[in-house]
Amino acid sequence: MPIKFALIKERKSPPDRRVVFSPKKCRKLLETFPDATMVVEKSEVRVFDDDLYEKEGIELANDLRNCDVMLGVKEVPIPALIPHKKYFFFSHTIKQQPYNRALLQAILKNKIELYDHETIVKENGARLIGFGRYAGLVGAYNTFRALGFRDDLFNLPKVENLVDLASMKLELDNIKLPTIKIVLTGTGKVAQGAKEILDYLKIKEVSVSDYLNEKFNEVVFCQIDVQDYNRPSDGSVFNKNKFFKDPTGHESNFMRFAKVTDMFIAGHFYGDNAPYLFTREDAKHPDFKINLIGDISCDIDGPVASTLRASTIADPFYAYDPQCEKEVAFKTKNSITVMAVDNLPCELPKDASEGFGTMFFNQVLPAFFNDDKDGILHRAKITTAEGTLTDRFSYLQEYVDGQQSL
Repeated sequence: MPIKFALIKERKSPPDRRVVFSPKKCRKLLETFPDATMVVEKSEVRVFDDDLYEKEGIELANDLRNCDVMLGVKEVPIPALIPHKKYFFFSHTIKQQPYNRALLQAILKNKIELYDHETIVKENGARLIGFGRYAGLVGAYNTFRALGFRDDLFNLPKVENLVDLASMKLELDNIKLPTIKIVLTGTGKVAQGAKEILDYLKIKEVSVSDYLNEKFNEVVFCQIDVQDYNRPSDGSVFNKNKFFKDPTGHESNFMRFAKVTDMFIAGHFYGDNAPYLFTREDAKHPDFKINLIGDISCDIDGPVASTLRASTIADPFYAYDPQCEKEVAFKTKNSITVMAVDNLPCELPKDASEGFGTMFFNQVLPAFFNDDKDGILHRAKITTAEGTLTDRFSYLQEYVDGQQSL
């Protein structure tokens, strides 16, 4: 059965230059799937100019009403939604985010089938696609940029002013780091992206034991996972499966790292009800040594107490005064420098788009033409063509009705 895909224009402000498919990937789609056609909505902000799509023989249009599947990145403004279509984008609704309740209501009203990029998962719930690696890459770079800027050590340019990932790495060739200790939390795509930067800088990785107990005459880092910074409150042995199933009954064990760390790069996923890594009280402790935090995870007023707000690409750094628990001017003495940009992949739109497109092409597109034999689309679908929630996402009904306490 023929399917007409559309790359939609990103309309959210500030503008997002990313796109699901590059021009070359669109061409590959048509060559690989004979039943597919592709239309690209004209856009003045997309990282790939319209004429690059035309050169690959891809149709450009302003009217997408004759298309079947709409592919975007960020939330689609309600007035731009076309009824009775299939949409793929990051909707930011599955955690019942208050600011997007009206969007989900409009999607249901317009009988749109919504597939969120976050809900495209394996049977075990592991995500298949995302921009995590690029968030990690840019987040780590920005954290070193903050160090150089704050301490007058070096001057790294903004990533958004560079051509691509290769250019970003070339800039790192020019910096010299002081003898500091860096802790990186997490083991997923975000953390691995950050680790790529640490490895590129040839920073020595050390074990948890050595990191906590040894002194070094060179810059080192330690990558830690949940079992390293959480422990059962009753003193029993940590069980990772038990923790993931229900993290209550656990407490943070992060303070032992905070006592010996200069820079903290937060690349972890924070689950509901898990202990905070450190609290505002912890940050006041005289032994708390961390003075620079790149919070790539960016959970506001949550597990990383110094993250009071998200920062922006335009103004990426601020400072947190642990004693008064407030934001203060950047470079304020005895403050913690914070980098908490929440849309980091936007700074690397070309590489991020190409990487995302490859994942979407390999993991999702085949499902349209093989009767969804692996259940990819079935698991990902949030709303139906009849204007109802799917069984998997029926928990959102109270949120949609406005009855959920937020």
